[in-house]
Amino acid sequence: MSQSTAYLGARIFDGEAFHNDAALVIADGEVVAIGAAPANAHVVHLNGGLLAPGYVDLQVNGGAGLLVGAGTTAADLSTICRTHAQFGVVGLLPTLITDTPAVTDAVLAAGATAARAGTSGFLGLHLEGPHLSLARKGAHDPNLTRPMEEADLVRLERARSTLPHLVTTVAAETVTPEQIARLVRAGIIVSIGHSDASFAIASAAIRAGATMATHLFNAMSQIGNRDPGVAGAALAHGSVWTGLIADGIHVHPATIGLALRSKAAAGRVFLVSDSMSQAGTDIASFELDGRTIVRRDGALRLADGTLAGADLTLDAAVRYARFEFGLELDECLQMASLYPATAIGARALGRLSPGSKAKPIWLDDKLNVRSLPV
Repeated sequence: MSQSTAYLGARIFDGEAFHNDAALVIADGEVVAIGAAPANAHVVHLNGGLLAPGYVDLQVNGGAGLLVGAGTTAADLSTICRTHAQFGVVGLLPTLITDTPAVTDAVLAAGATAARAGTSGFLGLHLEGPHLSLARKGAHDPNLTRPMEEADLVRLERARSTLPHLVTTVAAETVTPEQIARLVRAGIIVSIGHSDASFAIASAAIRAGATMATHLFNAMSQIGNRDPGVAGAALAHGSVWTGLIADGIHVHPATIGLALRSKAAAGRVFLVSDSMSQAGTDIASFELDGRTIVRRDGALRLADGTLAGADLTLDAAVRYARFEFGLELDECLQMASLYPATAIGARALGRLSPGSKAKPIWLDDKLNVRSLPV
């Protein structure tokens, strides 16, 4: 074993509990202990703040001026990962929204290359579409949405073997329970989103193996008095993990509170950025499928006002959850690390417990990400 490094002077959150007046000891990229610093350790003194597991973002459409889509390369995926690393994200799923089969194939190939290269931060891909509901399409191109066919199933099954993780968002009414079960047997995580399905149809998809819901409350049938819709199904079924865009724009704080209080265990609500190409830049607008998206007042919108992704990074979502919404600190951190990591089975992330792979981040008292000394 190489010489260990002991980080002292910061409070430590190990993914479940806080530790005061202790050292985080790491050797060979693995947490050795949280406690006393070994006598022969390389000691790094931190001036306060908090050490926590790095964030995990399961819905990242882009960053650094790049949008996952036509022409995306493995190098682009690496750039997107590096861009979000500055916001504390140690693992992410670059996300392709509804596009043509050719573009989907090209992005899957780029993802396979990134995976073979061991790209830092790259956890796999999230395909958000094209098997979505026109009624809940959001900013997705309606001309590219379509039912799932045999070729789509085969494409996803083959892609799964080349990627660490693969998530696909589908509308529960556009795919059959049999198709969902087949995807799940192949190791693909099925998420329900952009769906106008009833509670009964969404529940059938969940029973077939769907275990996630994409950006809770956004682009899905809402909770009604006689039909709880997709949103109700996502909250009622304990097996479902639900992503949430916490920016004060996509979901009202009161609605967030209702969701957190009503979510059935063991699935949890986790934070996503749903960021677009603007992340890490000061660009004021960009193009999506020939349409202009304008960045203004903390939101990204099409000309008709439709929200198109979020002007958000995961660290900002954590700060919103803590300081604007008032959620307890441990829950905020778990929603950005442990919960999304668990949702996709990324067991190496989300914890700083002995034996786990060490990817800590250092936060100041305002939960801004600081550069961790070595």
